[in-house]
Amino acid sequence: MNLFRVIIELFVFYMIYKLIFDFIIPVYNTTKQVKKQFGDMQSKMQEQMNQQQHAQTSYTKEETKQRPGKNDDYIDFEEVR
Repeated sequence: MNLFRVIIELFVFYMIYKLIFDFIIPVYNTTKQVKKQFGDMQSKMQEQMNQQQHAQTSYTKEETKQRPGKNDDYIDFEEVR
């Protein structure tokens, strides 16, 4: 009876060992790696958006500088029918 109990305990410990080292740890490592890659991708997208905003802002500033002011010789176009 005692030998049977030892065998069952060894089997349970073996199954717990297999569960931890063959399932839980690989899933944890994969999850950590995916989160890191997702964070990297998100930071790259944020950087690209900031660059686009900066380029758009500088383009808008240049465009406003080139527009004629109200004091310039500029006549509005009126459609004739």
